[in-house]
Amino acid sequence: MAEATEIEQVRRFNRAVTERVGVLHDRYLGRDRPVGEARLLWEIGEQGQDVRRLRERLGLDSGYVSRLLRSLEREGLVTVEPHHQDRRVRTARLTDAGRAERAVLDHRSDELAGSLLEPLNADQRARLVAAMADVDRLLTAATVALDTVAPDHPDAQYCLRSYFTELQERFETGFDPAQSLLPDAGELGPPHGLLLVARLHGEPVGCAGLKLPADAPAEVKRMWVAPQARGLGLGRRFLAELEERAARHGSDRLRLDTNRALTAAIGLYRACGFEEVAAFNQERYAHHWFEKRIAGSPSG
Repeated sequence: MAEATEIEQVRRFNRAVTERVGVLHDRYLGRDRPVGEARLLWEIGEQGQDVRRLRERLGLDSGYVSRLLRSLEREGLVTVEPHHQDRRVRTARLTDAGRAERAVLDHRSDELAGSLLEPLNADQRARLVAAMADVDRLLTAATVALDTVAPDHPDAQYCLRSYFTELQERFETGFDPAQSLLPDAGELGPPHGLLLVARLHGEPVGCAGLKLPADAPAEVKRMWVAPQARGLGLGRRFLAELEERAARHGSDRLRLDTNRALTAAIGLYRACGFEEVAAFNQERYAHHWFEKRIAGSPSG
């Protein structure tokens, strides 16, 4: 849980940023619209964007996004049309006037960014830019949501396919899930296990499974993080969540096996308290087996 001093620092930072970048004004960047409408123009972009994805990307409710889009439509900056194959899917696109307005906003955003850096010397600018990159990474990490899903959910299937493709490329022998000890991800559904999917701005960026056998330790399976989401601490977060779920189930140990090609994963397991043990299964793709003692507490 965050400390009171940490919360106060976050609030102080938020106040400084909102004041300095001008989002307190209804006329953001000197234009005739607030920051919400300006951001929506930028997110729609040159190719257009599905309205549902806009909502998920910005974390806004559907009613608010609809009001913003109607305002931009009245100004002739965007059009919103149903998809020709599924009228439930609506796509927002910039008009010529919308693209021109977006270009002006881009230019003025560059000027604003420059005005933040201009008063600083070279060392201060480097420190500020580096700090902003760190804050961006950490805020992005805090945006990732973990949800338990059925193994046949489309997001779960996407993550598993991506995981298998990566293993096929990285393993010396290639990878065929049918030849592994978990040929069917359906075993990661209740009551025998669970599957977590991580989403960033509504898009799946990782998965991690947990087997919960009645007569053996809990076991981590099929843990994968998309390349664009690596460096956000998601692997540690998956392991912590699975450890908690296993403990609630009553397990006192958490196991996993891995391939020697996955050096970063091996380093992560050791850093998270897993110790290498003798082989506890006949997984053909495994070279290392790990185990961690956890504080099990029976569920219910």
